[in-house]
Amino acid sequence: MGSVTVYGPPISTAVSRVLACLLEKDVDFKLVNVDMAKGQHKSPDYLKLQVLSLPSPLLLHHRTPTPSLLVLMSLILTAYADRGNKNLLGRNGGGPAERAQVEQWLEAESQSFNPPSSALVFQLAFAPRMGLPQDPAAVELNQAKLAKVLDVYERRLGESRFLARDEFSLADLAHLPNAHYICSAGKDDMLASRKNVARWWEEISTRPSWKKVVDMYSAPPA
Repeated sequence: MGSVTVYGPPISTAVSRVLACLLEKDVDFKLVNVDMAKGQHKSPDYLKLQVLSLPSPLLLHHRTPTPSLLVLMSLILTAYADRGNKNLLGRNGGGPAERAQVEQWLEAESQSFNPPSSALVFQLAFAPRMGLPQDPAAVELNQAKLAKVLDVYERRLGESRFLARDEFSLADLAHLPNAHYICSAGKDDMLASRKNVARWWEEISTRPSWKKVVDMYSAPPA
């Protein structure tokens, strides 16, 4: 199996999901940091690698460019099914029922958790980096929306150790970047105030794979 190269800044929530997935699967990779502040993501050399211009990491596997984040994750899990964590789609790869549960909670992340949490991440974490003023109304609105989602998660996590079942899966992994930024920005009470969510967050955020990704946030560009 050929080597894997990921192009993008590790602080990107999309890039960090891919990195966490690769680390869970014990896949060696090369990270080529792209400085978006300097517009490197718009350079001809970068754009020619992409089939589509999307705000996602670019993974080159056997020199095949793939722009979709979900495709990237699926590619990793399929190509390296026998490596590392084999439970990301359910125990030992998962049967149809287990995969369906993982997909159900991936959909919940995409449709319910991601919109308000991404808005909060932008306002709390990235707007200050970009020298932009925060919008208090947007913070308040999306915090209220996210609170309702987390109430649903609280009930679910009272029944199950992780979202899909009792094994850490891709559904849990997908929540790591946004939740990390929200907690780091001083809104950690949104998770800590909910007993089951707090227990779940403590467990997934201390996984060795995710801790390595967080370490990359402050590492100098390669």
